[in-house]
Amino acid sequence: MKIFINNKAVDAKGSTDIATLLEREGLALPGTAVAIGGKVVRRESWASTQLEEAMKITVIRAVCGG
Repeated sequence: MKIFINNKAVDAKGSTDIATLLEREGLALPGTAVAIGGKVVRRESWASTQLEEAMKITVIRAVCGG
């Protein structure tokens, strides 16, 4: 299954939910926010949010500094 993370195609083979996919891709870090279709998905919902073919996921990571 092909998923898009920040407009980059990713093979989601072996992943069925956002939590598993982000963990596998090394993106499930503290300070990470996820949106699907412009709507934020709360971290508590990552494991219950099922992946779908061609899903477009936006991942943003907060960093300190100025």
